Amino acid sequence: MDHSTSLLRLIFLALGAALVVLVVRSSFHLPDGIDATTAAASSLFDGASCTRFSPWACRQQGRRPSSRESDVPRHPLDPLTVSEVNRARELLRAHPPFASAPSSLFVHSLELDEPEKAVVKGWRKGADPLPPRRAVAVVRFRRESHVLAVDLSGGGGAVTPLPIPASGYPMMNMDEQTSLCFVPFKDAAFNASLRRRGVRPSDVACLPISLGWYGPAEENRRLIKSQCFSTEGTANFYMRPIEGLTVLVDMDTAEVLHVSDRGAGIPIPAAANTDYRHGHSSPPTSAEAQGWLGFQKVRAPSMEPPAGSPGFELVDGHTVRWGGWEFHLKPDARAGMVVSRARVQDPATGEHREVIYKGMASELFVPYMDPTEAWYFKTYMDAGEYGFGLQAMPLVPLNDCPRHARFLDAVLVAADGRPYVRDNMICVFERYAGDIAWRHSESPITGMDIRESRPKVTLVARMAASVANYDYIVDWEFQMDGLLRIKVGLSGILMVKGTQYSHMNQVNQNEDMYGTLLSENVIGVIHDHFVTFRLDMDVDGADNSFVKVEMARQDTAAGESPRRSYLKATRRVAKTERDAQVRLKLYEPSEFHVVNPTKKTRVGNPVGYKVVPAGTAASLLDPEDPPQKRGAFTNNQIWVTPYNKTEEWAGGLFVYQSKGEDTLATWSERDRPIENTDLVLWYTLGFHHVPCQEDFPIMPTVSSSFDLKPVNFFESNPILRQRPTRENDLPVCAAATGTTAA
Repeated sequence: MDHSTSLLRLIFLALGAALVVLVVRSSFHLPDGIDATTAAASSLFDGASCTRFSPWACRQQGRRPSSRESDVPRHPLDPLTVSEVNRARELLRAHPPFASAPSSLFVHSLELDEPEKAVVKGWRKGADPLPPRRAVAVVRFRRESHVLAVDLSGGGGAVTPLPIPASGYPMMNMDEQTSLCFVPFKDAAFNASLRRRGVRPSDVACLPISLGWYGPAEENRRLIKSQCFSTEGTANFYMRPIEGLTVLVDMDTAEVLHVSDRGAGIPIPAAANTDYRHGHSSPPTSAEAQGWLGFQKVRAPSMEPPAGSPGFELVDGHTVRWGGWEFHLKPDARAGMVVSRARVQDPATGEHREVIYKGMASELFVPYMDPTEAWYFKTYMDAGEYGFGLQAMPLVPLNDCPRHARFLDAVLVAADGRPYVRDNMICVFERYAGDIAWRHSESPITGMDIRESRPKVTLVARMAASVANYDYIVDWEFQMDGLLRIKVGLSGILMVKGTQYSHMNQVNQNEDMYGTLLSENVIGVIHDHFVTFRLDMDVDGADNSFVKVEMARQDTAAGESPRRSYLKATRRVAKTERDAQVRLKLYEPSEFHVVNPTKKTRVGNPVGYKVVPAGTAASLLDPEDPPQKRGAFTNNQIWVTPYNKTEEWAGGLFVYQSKGEDTLATWSERDRPIENTDLVLWYTLGFHHVPCQEDFPIMPTVSSSFDLKPVNFFESNPILRQRPTRENDLPVCAAATGTTAA
């Protein structure tokens, strides 16, 4: 390599470093008194925070200035405040052996260590002081992982080591996710591959991709693979993959270990028609221009409820009250959004009755179905590897959430332990979509002029995580009849591979492309999405049981009835964990109830809630396939385990490069008793995604959901007394008048 080329490379790297500093300044609002440049310089690789796939565009739009310096916790479950994070950082850096080299200490997670359930449930606002505040820190120091409890209660500030898993590594922090984007450019073989393709390094974005675990080659060092895209001519660089170019990197040393180039002869797809931004997309078609299609003429809809509906309160920053519901809501760096202490008011007694102690997304498993060299390892665990909450971007007012929404910020933690604020991470709003809560109209033959109908107004708590190309929208929707709907929407941009094909007539008849040809030289690869929710159910208290109500055909006896058969429901109480494992079957239907056998209705039924599955998908991978061993928590759609505070993450505490020996599936094999005890229900929403051309260049949202529905929980319809909406309840709009100065 000649000296002029070396000089140009040094100049390019220097410009890249300057860009990182600029991105840091534009991306973050840090609490007052913390300079962004100082915070970045003390981090792992002097990197900014961004999604795992966007080093050149890691900017957060629409940020509003905010400072959480003065925040104090008001509830035992409130997340760590800025001052508490700073205090925890001081204690960690002073703790042996970290004190000997505090700049070598890197924080991967720092969250509230929630008090024991009995303490939280016994606490009364205004009457009791807050329980002692503690944090749990997951850190790396000189290539070793540590889990520590940190006492923040104002005493000695003890830091106590906790057990660590047998395999795997902690969730990546944002600093290293960003800095790893730049590592491939240090390697000569990588740059030679770019030159052979005629691609300028300044037009390349390289993205760190978790590589799973496939045996000894993935042990004893933290590894990641990096793949690259051309940013030339479009903001949607995901649609311009440099196919077959894969860089293996040691995360701890930022060393390139191997470069694989299997993409000879595969062109980089063109940039034309890939930009999805308003004002940057392709011009309208002739049909649109002539008004045959009305896509540009649809007015902005209103999601606002009728005037006079209950409204909602956001108390002390994290407690939500609405329509008889009361619950605690907070952001979480790994889970994204956590709903706790969800209680609903009984209209007959006025009592607030328990439903869920804690609910959250525990893990996401996203395996791609291409076994080739450049794709086989793409089997992401988005929560445990990247942080579902870390990837949650600020919500866009009027588009992500209606104008009357209230927003919650998150205090997140950088690699050096300093706090920073992610604005507008969660929104809460009432929704009126024109649905019906209940209705009945009498037929004219009865002579009764009855037309009764009630509008359905619901409350939604929402977050949206932009895990690089994909966007996940998670809604917890609370209804006035006591029903809870948990919904996941998928949008964003497909992960695609480059191909030499520009038309299906070029493809051999029996060739497996592992996906769909979406555009010239672009294949959308088939993949699955599984989102596993952890639901710590406390239905009217902690003494709960899981009941399968199995439905099957019952044949009538000869001469018993003109009918030959009918549907019979049989209730079976699950005694142990294995009894409660459920794989949904269309022709073997069941209902799945969580009941409190110690609490009965007036007529003697145990009070309960039931899981109502919706459209879902099951994993079709071989159970011994390494990705499925790590994702074994998707082997069933429903699991039930006894409550254990340490069993929160379906894929294990350390997911990155784990072998899958510490998952929900392994816990459940203990077959512990679950009858009449404090239990946790796990439910997995699944999506099979065979891409289609409508998903190009950005996909419309698809969604699936499941319900938690009262079953004999109330004595009767809990919204029977809801009054109808009348004309004078609706807002009255009039044109504004005034004069314009000359």
